[in-house]
Amino acid sequence: MKYPFNESELKVTGHVTSRMGSFELYDFPVTMAENVRATLAKREPVWEMLGYECQIFTPRVMPENAVRGMVFEARPFDNDTMAGGKDMFGIEWEYVPQVGGSMVRPGNPFMEDMYDWKEKLVWPDVDAWDWAGSREENKDYVKTPRALQTWIQTGWFERLISFMDFENAIMALFDEDQQPLILEFFDRLADLYIDIIDHYLDYFPEITSFYMHDDWGSQKETFFSPALVEKMIVPSMRKVTDHIHARGCIAELHSCGQIRKQVPNMILAGWDTWSGQTMNDARAIYEEYGDRIVVGVIPDYFDPATTSVEEQRERARAFVKEYCRPGRPSVINRGGAEFLTDAFRKEVYKQSRILYSR
Repeated sequence: MKYPFNESELKVTGHVTSRMGSFELYDFPVTMAENVRATLAKREPVWEMLGYECQIFTPRVMPENAVRGMVFEARPFDNDTMAGGKDMFGIEWEYVPQVGGSMVRPGNPFMEDMYDWKEKLVWPDVDAWDWAGSREENKDYVKTPRALQTWIQTGWFERLISFMDFENAIMALFDEDQQPLILEFFDRLADLYIDIIDHYLDYFPEITSFYMHDDWGSQKETFFSPALVEKMIVPSMRKVTDHIHARGCIAELHSCGQIRKQVPNMILAGWDTWSGQTMNDARAIYEEYGDRIVVGVIPDYFDPATTSVEEQRERARAFVKEYCRPGRPSVINRGGAEFLTDAFRKEVYKQSRILYSR
């Protein structure tokens, strides 16, 4: 559905704070959640997503969120005193304040290979988590015009690392003897994630998207070939994304590193969107794959302190011309937060609204 643009929309109606910063809200023709669905599920945006349209919801009812220091819910959570501990598989994580995250201390892996995983692993009882209590506690938190975005930490390869340490995990992926065992484990892991997703949606039907983590690369290169990812990881990922879509939600992938080579696998795995780190050439990825996956892009560099307001507006108009094309929507990546000045953001909103209303 098209919504004609009116200058009166630019009236400031409030403010919101996100991981991208603090922003003005306008008199939108639809809610922010509706625009997220229009952009990522239907590929028919109402305006260019500017980074504040999602509200993270990662309640402590899921043990992983507290362990990883990623609790966003009604009740405050202090990472320095409360993060870390045992995850849902009983693996011990240590919170590191200097990096703002948790890790499994390497050198004493729970398993060194996958040969006995069925005997060693104790699978979590998702039914036993206090979902009803979390619903009661967060019933007001989830009432928001923003898209409710639920993160699921520690995806497939990351989960393998948590059990085995990085070196053992990556060697196991290449080991033809262990590959059938890993494929079976990844499929069982997909079933667990589906169970968790179903519990989330049964108790929190307000959720718009699931944002799942699985890092695949370093600063310079992907950890493994696209062929290996297609064989070992894509099938179980696709099982989860198909289920997310069947439940009416959006499937978002977080994956760090220089992994441009893996974008075709993201598409095969059914992800709706991916915003890579800045070492990836977002412009080239958008040109090559933007018709099949919504790509997070970054405005060209400028210094907000020395760039005039009119030049910022000119840059915003150029950005919309390049990245807001019919059938090829984009979103502004978190890496572009420093360029989202009031003038740039307002002009992107205005010009993308005009373009997408036609």
